Amino acid sequence: MSNEMSMSSLEREIEETRQHLATTIDQLLYRAHPKTIVSREVSSIKAHYVDVETGRPRTDNILKTVGGVVGVVVVFAVVRKVVR
Repeated sequence: MSNEMSMSSLEREIEETRQHLATTIDQLLYRAHPKTIVSREVSSIKAHYVDVETGRPRTDNILKTVGGVVGVVVVFAVVRKVVR
């Protein structure tokens, strides 16, 4: 009788472990899916430029980015003029 109970509890434990592993694998597949990764990165970038709570733009971050882009364009223009 004791042997049967230990076998059934062992089988139950194995099945629970199998279910837990299946759930974990499903979660990992979801997190590694390209669409999920893109969605997560887009949300991260949007959060950098727009306040998540209020929905208002973060002008300081926007101005930093615009300044960097303008700086790169100016450097390319100056280098191009110097080379000519």
